[in-house]
Amino acid sequence: MLSMPYSAASTSLSAWALALAAALAYAIPALASQRIRETVARLSLRVAWALHGLALAWGLLAQEPHFGFAPALSITAWLVLTVYVVEQQLYPQLRSRWPLSLLGSIAVLLTVLFPGKPLHVDASPWLPLHLALGIASYGLFAAAVVHAALMNRAERNMRQGGDHDSGLPLLTLERLTFRFVSAGFAVLTATLAAGWLFGEQLYGKAWVWNHKSVFSLLSWITFAVLLFGRKRFGWRGQSAVRVLYAGALLLLLAYVGSRFVIEVLLGRGA
Repeated sequence: MLSMPYSAASTSLSAWALALAAALAYAIPALASQRIRETVARLSLRVAWALHGLALAWGLLAQEPHFGFAPALSITAWLVLTVYVVEQQLYPQLRSRWPLSLLGSIAVLLTVLFPGKPLHVDASPWLPLHLALGIASYGLFAAAVVHAALMNRAERNMRQGGDHDSGLPLLTLERLTFRFVSAGFAVLTATLAAGWLFGEQLYGKAWVWNHKSVFSLLSWITFAVLLFGRKRFGWRGQSAVRVLYAGALLLLLAYVGSRFVIEVLLGRGA
């Protein structure tokens, strides 16, 4: 039976207001993209992105900051949308607003429903940096997955004789995908190295072989194989994208999956 130990009741009214405002702003380009002008859709997405950022800051910088699977997903979604907002300035024809708006709307609401566990003030001062590295790797790999999905759609449309409607040239999409993979791999490596070397200072205990560490290492190995295969054997196309998806799924299970089980299915905050 599902439970909500850190439920919406413990979330402040201001946090709810920011989250609902962001979700509504996201819903405009997500649900009415065909009935509103392009300028209105872009403005709504930028307003939603800004409100989403304020909601995240409110939750993380509050008097008793919380963190868990939902805030991790929300920050990841916000980072992906940040990449999209920047890229749309360079490529105004980029078309992935509808799914990203829906993702942002769901993520920002999940955070107020499941705010996570309190971050204790007596924790290591290095813990925020460790968490930031981990979330940055999530955001970079999520951006890689989004670009890979756009690349798949473009390739499929080209094979079927349709229009290439992703907004970016196919080779540009592929190049960006693997740049995000490379950057994410570097940050993930730093995250795992910090956990391995400074686990006792960060969490009060040395490295522990649990679901989180096992899935993290499996994802690291998967991405290492992907980058080696691309450099050594020229992997590309569907085969490379499948390996990317597998690594991203393993990484998602590492923290978000384990915290979801602990916080929601088992109803524990620790």
